[in-house]
Amino acid sequence: MNHEMPEDNDKLIIDQIICGQKDLFRLLVRRYERPVYGMGLSFFRNKEDSFDFMQEVFLKAYRNLCSFEGRSKFSTWLYRIAYNTALNWSNRRKEYLSLVQTDIEDCENLSPENQLIRQAAKDAVLASVNELPQRYRVCIDMFFFYGCSYQEIEEITGIPVNTIKSHVFRAKKLLRDKLEHLEEG
Repeated sequence: MNHEMPEDNDKLIIDQIICGQKDLFRLLVRRYERPVYGMGLSFFRNKEDSFDFMQEVFLKAYRNLCSFEGRSKFSTWLYRIAYNTALNWSNRRKEYLSLVQTDIEDCENLSPENQLIRQAAKDAVLASVNELPQRYRVCIDMFFFYGCSYQEIEEITGIPVNTIKSHVFRAKKLLRDKLEHLEEG
């Protein structure tokens, strides 16, 4: 049985969970554990805190599942819970690091030389992204690495759409300039 259902079926799964099939929540956890864990890594930068964060987010989502009305995608609702939880937890730490630090692609099929080149490029992008102001990093991560639309980022963060567009535009320009400078050096 394939447990990878399209995101459109999230509402159907949620309805079944609310009607008593509580074990189906594991399908939602499997579908979203990687991005939620990644957001935890972005905020906390260690596996233990990120894992605890992920558990807290899914616990909050499970407890509040009845309040999900389906007006937005479940992923948007869940990322909003995750973002707010991360902000509350990170007030103790005061730093957000880009999701780009997590493994985006599997590099097993690359030659050792190409793996080194890929890692050097990834390190340069990570360093450049992490030098951006936090408000830009959050928008860049959600837009590029979580695949959120501007509207979804607004729903998750509470930042107005035009401000998000501006942050993404400015961040891309800063990254382009910084990475071009590295390439010249």
